[in-house]
Amino acid sequence: MKRADKARAIGELLDKLYPNPAVPLDHSDSFTLLIAVLLSAQCTDARVNLTTPALFALARTPEQMMQLSPARIREVIRPCGLSPQKAKAIHELSHILVREHGGRVPGDIEALERLPGVGHKTASVVMSHAFGVPAFPVDTHIHRCATRWGLSAGTSVERTERDLKALFPPESWNRLHLQIIYFGREHCPALRHDLSKCPICSWAASKSRAKLERQAGSGKDAARRAPKRRNARG
Repeated sequence: MKRADKARAIGELLDKLYPNPAVPLDHSDSFTLLIAVLLSAQCTDARVNLTTPALFALARTPEQMMQLSPARIREVIRPCGLSPQKAKAIHELSHILVREHGGRVPGDIEALERLPGVGHKTASVVMSHAFGVPAFPVDTHIHRCATRWGLSAGTSVERTERDLKALFPPESWNRLHLQIIYFGREHCPALRHDLSKCPICSWAASKSRAKLERQAGSGKDAARRAPKRRNARG
């Protein structure tokens, strides 16, 4: 099956499974979305959603957030991990939004990427779901699935984004990236995944990819079963 035909079939299946995927991070506007996505780095969406209500009760706008000290922000967001870096970034970007953008989140991806703590993926999510601009943010789920399905070589997140944008029409990007995230979580996990039972991998993964996945799984299973060495002093 050609890659374009495979992409079309995958898109049709994902539309049936997730016709109206919602953004998994709770937010009410572009600023709260920006903060939530920033907090989600190396943290689960569920944990972020448990943490942001307390933060947004203190500050829901850049003007309010800049009045909090980094230490106070850090105290609230500690459960999300990397709290020193994230607190500093939130405090600094709030100052920048007020000083340079009139207290508004800019609807420009380059301006977003210049904000502290905001990388390309975070900026793409904000452009996609706050401003409705076609973007294809690639997280670990999308990178993994696209590689398994043979839609990208998987050499880098940047390569995966380029490949997916070339395969799917821009009007589908904002919906599709959420669909793949939900599918990855529900059907296509990173560990202990049986490709033969996956609704997409079972027919989209190449034989070489299936063999590679089996070998990787066997290696991890063997490592778990291996006896632990005793401490030399014990």
